[in-house]
Amino acid sequence: MNIPFSRPYLPERSIAYANEVLRSRQLAGDLGYTKRCQSWLESRTGAPRALLTSSGTHSLELSALLAEIRPGDEVILPSFTFSSTANAFVLRGARICFVDIRPDTMNLDETRVEQAVNSKTRAIVPVHYGGVGCEMETLVEIARSKRLLLIEDAAQALLATYKGKALGTFGELGCLSFHETKNYTSGEGGALLVNSDDYLDRAEIIREKGTNRSQFFRGQVAKYSWLDVGSSFLVSDLNAALLYGQFEIAQEILKKRLDIWNFYREALTSLEETGRIGLPTVPSDCVHNGHVFYVKARDLEERSALLEFLRSRGIGACFHYVPLHSSAAGKKFGYFHGVDRHTTQESERLVRLPLFFELTPTEMTYVCDGILSFYEGRT
Repeated sequence: MNIPFSRPYLPERSIAYANEVLRSRQLAGDLGYTKRCQSWLESRTGAPRALLTSSGTHSLELSALLAEIRPGDEVILPSFTFSSTANAFVLRGARICFVDIRPDTMNLDETRVEQAVNSKTRAIVPVHYGGVGCEMETLVEIARSKRLLLIEDAAQALLATYKGKALGTFGELGCLSFHETKNYTSGEGGALLVNSDDYLDRAEIIREKGTNRSQFFRGQVAKYSWLDVGSSFLVSDLNAALLYGQFEIAQEILKKRLDIWNFYREALTSLEETGRIGLPTVPSDCVHNGHVFYVKARDLEERSALLEFLRSRGIGACFHYVPLHSSAAGKKFGYFHGVDRHTTQESERLVRLPLFFELTPTEMTYVCDGILSFYEGRT
């Protein structure tokens, strides 16, 4: 049996909508399906404004432009994340302050953030790993008391909540991804959730090459011109059509992913109870979206052996981020604040299991049997 780690799901309606766009030959951004996706995101998250972008990376870069990050500024974020989270702010000249993570959720340790704040700190960027929310109540309070911007990397967190509120809507800005590995995909794509009135108009202008072109097409101005810095962050309406077909059945996709996540957890709980592996933790204040399921081996050596064993059986398991602060760019553009108690150790233990909409019960059982077989006889 050969089971990939991920496989993007394209329902028939997504393909039909994409064909409709191709036949119309209207492929540019901000057309019909882009607007439908944005309206859907606003309705489902409660964000005042959602703007589709060409990638999750671009949504982060757009947020950094809106935040007016400048050389000399510092931005606090976890080291256990993708390079895009840091790069967006490094591109504006910021220095990154990496803070340790919590071992239970792999999220930014909210108890370590306040002591990392200094006179140069401009923003806090929590990352909701695997669609499990950070401790947002604490982070919102720190940002408010220190007069810092809160920009959420919610790339993995669409339709997940913290205390009943959508992730990506706690900070001034929230960044989503629709990369092909995400729960809902346009191949490449993302979105910026604009939650503060201070950024509503400017976000639209920066996204449209620094012009008020969107206002022109809405009939609000007689002509459009260059008003501000900007870039081309628009996504093709072809990509948006693929995405909208999934949004229409978003609840069905969510349920299937949660069913798989719960199947894995139930099947592997015996290994957790005997202390041979660790499993994901979802705090009581959080409702997750089944984006990632992982197991934690004892250490790096055991993790490597487990991965090799699973791959030999055709199971596409894989590890995740190498902590950014240990990379060449991380050392050049940032520093780790305090002691790295958990980031490196926990990242070296983590193994992600295949999780995608079309994964079958037979395949799920095969994955779990592989892990159970590996640990059989191990203490």
